[in-house]
Amino acid sequence: MKTLPYPVIRLRPTAEARTIRHGAPWVFDNEIVADRRTRALAPGTIALLEDHDRVPLALVAVNPTSRIMARVLERDVTARIDHDWLAARLARALEMRERLYDAPWYRLVHAEADGLPGVVIDRFDDIAVLQPNAAWAEALLPELVLALQAVTGVATVLKNASGRTRTLEGLDDASVVLAGSAPEAAVPVPMNGAIYMADLMGGQKTGIFYDQRPNHVFAARLARGARVLDVFSHVGGFALAALAAGAERALAVDGSEPALVLAAQGALRMGASDRLTTRRGDAFDVLTALADDGAEFDLVICDPPAFAPSKKALEAGLRAYERVARLAAPLVAPGGYLCLCSCSHAADLTKFRAACTRGIGRAGRSGALIHTGFAGPDHPLHPALAESGYLKALFYRL
Repeated sequence: MKTLPYPVIRLRPTAEARTIRHGAPWVFDNEIVADRRTRALAPGTIALLEDHDRVPLALVAVNPTSRIMARVLERDVTARIDHDWLAARLARALEMRERLYDAPWYRLVHAEADGLPGVVIDRFDDIAVLQPNAAWAEALLPELVLALQAVTGVATVLKNASGRTRTLEGLDDASVVLAGSAPEAAVPVPMNGAIYMADLMGGQKTGIFYDQRPNHVFAARLARGARVLDVFSHVGGFALAALAAGAERALAVDGSEPALVLAAQGALRMGASDRLTTRRGDAFDVLTALADDGAEFDLVICDPPAFAPSKKALEAGLRAYERVARLAAPLVAPGGYLCLCSCSHAADLTKFRAACTRGIGRAGRSGALIHTGFAGPDHPLHPALAESGYLKALFYRL
């Protein structure tokens, strides 16, 4: 076996090489022989990973400053990580999305599950928003952009540098235009019969959350002719999908005024502005105030940010999810529906479901769990990485 002259890093004797052979995508700093030579490697260096007996395992991207010290890129240790390799991975990701979706509005690359660790790319027709959340992707950014344009034909590539992951990798937070020109206004995104307005340069994440697409569809089935409350609405995710399906009216609640302005613009483009009301405020305060006013809805959705982004935050996060459920349940009309969502990978489905059910019970309500939703197929789950299965949506009939 002839390998390219990449630097070599090695597993400690106590590390389980078989986990890498069986598909684990990460190697942590306490599993690697961190000698002076390894520590001196520049973040983003491509290296050959060997087990303790010097048997080659994989080509990895190394970041000595990160807790995740090596990310598996390629199990063929004779491969070359270059433009052609990047293009092949992107083409494979694109082929699946083109089978799944009729139009180019989707997550094109979902990090490890698409074979590009730490890389997220959302596509908005001829614009791609790229999040290079790992040092290797930052180091190969020019090649990645060229490969992305060659494979997809997009004219504009924007770099979104927000997020906790880049900080953990020691990367900057500067969002810039990598190719083409930035859109001068919010971009209309057609999805599930609704039109969402996405701020690709200044909005949260890449401007919109494609992961909730199938859960929007399920909620929309429950929304026909209904009074809908969408809390933590962002740009109107569930509210606009409900209106597109024939909801009587929808109230979108969020702490961000710019996000609610975009929600209203989306409703206007859909011809549904007369059925959408927005309310800016702290979600917990608004839920309490609505209950005090005796408000009642046929469908209530709560899609908060990650309350448990790490194991350290798990217990506090579960208490927050329980509180959301306790405050939201009284607003659901008898026989109505409650959807509770979590994007916290640290709170697994069992723990999240228990917290929500407990909150509903403490509100004096009861009901059946009728559906459990997850992210769409453009957000594939890496089978050896629980973190990639972060999104859960629980639908109850109360």
